[in-house]
Amino acid sequence: MLKIEKFVVNPLQENTFVLSDETGECIFIDPGFYFDVEQKEIIDYVADNNLKPLKITNTHCHFDHIMGVEFIRNHFKIPFYAHSDDAFWVKQAIFQGKMFGFEMEPVQAPEYFYQENETLKFGNTELEIIHVPGHSPGHVVFYSEQENLLIAGDVLFNGSIGRTDLPGGNYETLISGIKEKLFKLPDETKVYCGHGPETTLGFEKKSNPFLT
Repeated sequence: MLKIEKFVVNPLQENTFVLSDETGECIFIDPGFYFDVEQKEIIDYVADNNLKPLKITNTHCHFDHIMGVEFIRNHFKIPFYAHSDDAFWVKQAIFQGKMFGFEMEPVQAPEYFYQENETLKFGNTELEIIHVPGHSPGHVVFYSEQENLLIAGDVLFNGSIGRTDLPGGNYETLISGIKEKLFKLPDETKVYCGHGPETTLGFEKKSNPFLT
């Protein structure tokens, strides 16, 4: 049984997720916490639930989604996973943060780069990795057919889509990726977004103004 814990963090209200299952093993998705109190909250959550962290797995590497990577990496001594097409965003984290008024520490390169159709594994859980560029060139989503859920990062939001005006973004690529890859999944698939509330693929097919 997969458990998803959401933490709304940093001034941009980014959604950081901790996924765990009955084995106690867990992964961090998009650790974007910025303040000390946010770090403590996540550390306490791991301790209180006797979790064993295995890896940091990012949907993409815009600065607001990697603010907490180095803290988690160093605290738990675990590796950082991302798509190679977003490696340049890791290198640019400090500069992108400054553009938006944030001071950040350097983020070291990921230890591992995953590819599309690879499987992300922890405990008894397997998530399919699907490459959906457009918001960023290396954006991926994590899909569980068994649990009927999708961790979508900033590809798809409740009633909206990710911005495409940052370097490496492309509106047409994003729209086609959503329609050709995500909308082929079951309508009842629950979508956990990188910002804002959850939604379903069926709801977005019918009502998202960018996709109808």
